[in-house]
Amino acid sequence: MSDAPKTDLLNLTRPELEAFVTDELRQPRFRTDQLWHWLWNRGAAGFAEMTNLSRELQALLGERAAIVRPEPEVVRTSRDGTIKLLLRLGDGEKVETVLIPMAGRYTQCLSTQVGCAMACTFCSTGELGLTRNMTAGEILGQILVARAHIAANGLEPLKNLVFMGMGEPLLNLPELLRALEILGSPEGISISPRRSTVSSVGIPAGLKILGDSGLGVPAISLHAPTQELRERLMPKAARIAPLDELLGCLDRYPLKQRERVTYEYILLGGVNDTLQHAKQLVKILGQRRCKVNLIGYNPPPPEALGGRPAPYRAPLESDVLAFENYLRSKRITTFLRRSMGQDIGAACGQLKLLAGLPAE
Repeated sequence: MSDAPKTDLLNLTRPELEAFVTDELRQPRFRTDQLWHWLWNRGAAGFAEMTNLSRELQALLGERAAIVRPEPEVVRTSRDGTIKLLLRLGDGEKVETVLIPMAGRYTQCLSTQVGCAMACTFCSTGELGLTRNMTAGEILGQILVARAHIAANGLEPLKNLVFMGMGEPLLNLPELLRALEILGSPEGISISPRRSTVSSVGIPAGLKILGDSGLGVPAISLHAPTQELRERLMPKAARIAPLDELLGCLDRYPLKQRERVTYEYILLGGVNDTLQHAKQLVKILGQRRCKVNLIGYNPPPPEALGGRPAPYRAPLESDVLAFENYLRSKRITTFLRRSMGQDIGAACGQLKLLAGLPAE
């Protein structure tokens, strides 16, 4: 028997799976379609579940291949229905993914790295630092775990994906692109790429490659209308791409007819949420093909702070509404995103691992 490591089938694109089936297993090409359907459409966790494969082929797959799915370690549900899962990866590292209920369906927030290197001052994940990149199989494996949880609990279907969890997706670009390629393959996950959004602080080289690939549209974590303020809030991101350079890069991003670049803007109480900041934001975005998502800052839960005070405070509701109304008065398409899952540390900027907390 060979001592070679088993091939993780979830980490193969469709052409790579076909090569494995035909070249490594010496099986006919149509077996690729069967395997792909079982892995990504049916969510099979083991080869014995693949009932249209012979026992001989199931045994061969068991010898040469594996289905390495993240394992749920902690599951917590918010009062508003948001679900946060702490997942253990094959090497023991852990990440979080979040299911957000929206009008009869779920949107899933996917992590792309274990930790994050960007250290944005308002984001709990940045305090962890970066441990490693996730593989495409690990990134999309979060979807399989979420679907299994949804099916087991009779919940609404998963319809939308946002690569907006732990990590900076464009700093794990090769695996992100592999994940998007797998996501777009027929007879697979069956969530349209149009329902997937890639969130980034703005890495110009990565944005160029993502745009050329045609595999996704970015949502940019902007959070400040000036370079000076962005340097205070997001010092690493601001150094990587000064604001003028970033906006110019996004102006050149190849968009389809009805697509627009989304700009994410976290409102930090007394820091970037005044009417003056709104006017500055209109000045830089008013003539651009875009939409703005406003998000009220979510102070981390006490257990995530270790007794330290939160770095910022939530904005006043009156300031949020004034900010939103001003942008809309200047004909900027604006959405106010309701914070979900704050009581379980699942809201935007709160992901920081639930290790040690009890499961439900």
